[in-house]
Amino acid sequence: MFAGSASAGPEPVAATPSPGPSYPADSLRALAAPIGLRIGTAVNSDLLGTDEKYTRIAAEQFSSVTAENVMKWSEVEAVRGTYTWEKADQLVAFAKKNRQLVRGHTLVWHNQLPAWLSSDGYTTTLSNEEVKAVLKKHILAQVRHFKGDIWQWDVINEAFDDNGQPRQTIWYKAWGGTGYIADAFRWAHEADPRALLFYNDYNLEFTGPKSNAVYELVKSLKAQRVPIHGVGFQGHLSTQYGYPDLLNNLERFAALGQKVALTEVDVRTFTKPDAVNVPVNDLAPYAQESYWSRTLKACLAVRACISFTPWGIDDAHSWVPGWFSDPQEGAALIYDEQLNPKGQYHVLQQDLALASGAPRR
Repeated sequence: MFAGSASAGPEPVAATPSPGPSYPADSLRALAAPIGLRIGTAVNSDLLGTDEKYTRIAAEQFSSVTAENVMKWSEVEAVRGTYTWEKADQLVAFAKKNRQLVRGHTLVWHNQLPAWLSSDGYTTTLSNEEVKAVLKKHILAQVRHFKGDIWQWDVINEAFDDNGQPRQTIWYKAWGGTGYIADAFRWAHEADPRALLFYNDYNLEFTGPKSNAVYELVKSLKAQRVPIHGVGFQGHLSTQYGYPDLLNNLERFAALGQKVALTEVDVRTFTKPDAVNVPVNDLAPYAQESYWSRTLKACLAVRACISFTPWGIDDAHSWVPGWFSDPQEGAALIYDEQLNPKGQYHVLQQDLALASGAPRR
């Protein structure tokens, strides 16, 4: 869509061509391939290679993978100045073997920071100048380490509150404002000019103070000629809330010359306290299936939507039950606790099978 446009950004990094196993013709990745859409998943690296069924599903069903945790700052530099890339390198190797692209997650966030930097993302013992220096060093070191292997980087994650105000994080305080965002994109682009650079956040699906603030941010970054190429809509949905006006928001960000992506999709519902992935209401799975289908269809309708990524594979390893426990919510993913496909999987499969008329990415 953006070929030849000054706002298009770099071309996607292609997976290393190599012979590999064939994938089922009815797999999500195979069904999405004709229109150029990447179907991804967030990978739990502790299960990759140790759980045979999990590993097979990750390879067969998905054409891109996101590092669920192993590329976060607390994982790669728990000790200041000592980098540990091994688990992240293993994920990249898995992706190459299975002809998948990799989403790098995430470079700048206020959560999961190493203890030497901040315990809460809002306070630090480092001076403002030290904070600026360590952020630049981190971005350059990490992006250079994976140069050529990452398709999309979530450069900035969750920089705004739901009221549309910038989070008062250590980054915001060190810069005295949101100037760190432009710097982070520039540093990431310097380290790997071919990677697609994304701003990523939740609740952008709903038109309101937060999505409007991010929209204005993207316009401002573009006016400054900052190398931002895409906006990631996390897509953490719940059946207790009305369905968002996702299509409208995908379209308006795409109209700014941005690529867009669904980056962390799950659809939770109320579940039983003693069975956190069993819905209380027998009709809830049908509502979940509807939300999954509508979310994928919104992406399919927008040519700039280049990838669709559930945040994990199966309910047994979802973050949802542990985070949403009062009241209990769960059953948020497309495979059940035994790694069997649920109705949510089958609606995605059906929608992709019928998507031949969708615009090619």
